[in-house]
Amino acid sequence: MSTLHVLSHSPFGDDRLNSCLRVIGSADALLLSGDALYALQPGTAPFADLQSRQIRLFALAEDAQARAIAVPDWAEAIDYPAFVELSIHHDKVNSWL
Repeated sequence: MSTLHVLSHSPFGDDRLNSCLRVIGSADALLLSGDALYALQPGTAPFADLQSRQIRLFALAEDAQARAIAVPDWAEAIDYPAFVELSIHHDKVNSWL
């Protein structure tokens, strides 16, 4: 059973990203949207945490562009239709509100 984890809050404001990374499974995926994209700023602790893990990581391209954040090559930038496809292909979607 796989889960798509969706984060939209900045990793610098609370502990949602760390909590998610503690429970994410090998069949799961993580989608960063909104201010969660700030986790992809090189040289930060969230960036290092994400880079060191072997997880399927996606980022909403529109949100990355709006924040002038480059999506690294170990993550995949996707659009909203691809987000819908990800949701369909996973058994559950967990939004970390």
